Amino acid sequence: LKAFERRLTEYIHCLQPATGRWRMLLIVVSVCTATGAWNWLIDPETQKVSFFTSLWNHPFFTISCITLIGLFFAGIHKRVVAPSIIAARCRTVLAEYNMSCDDTGKLILKPRPH
Repeated sequence: LKAFERRLTEYIHCLQPATGRWRMLLIVVSVCTATGAWNWLIDPETQKVSFFTSLWNHPFFTISCITLIGLFFAGIHKRVVAPSIIAARCRTVLAEYNMSCDDTGKLILKPRPH
């Protein structure tokens, strides 16, 4: 059990830096998309021209929106929550052995049912 716990905590700990970078990238692209959308919506020319011309006139919004959509198609939503997915799957398996684990991978032994 100690070896399994050590390996699980090590694995989750190793995922944290990559997860932090993916979260930061997602935040930056989301803020850029929101800022671009705000500028796109408050532009008085947006209502007067066609949709595609409006997007052509606002390349910052268009590029950031395409980047955000591309990141979601690439699976950034899974990479952002990868450690919690691993912990949840481990909890499911460990429940059969009357155990659980926290989000860092530490094992939690539950009392035996009588």
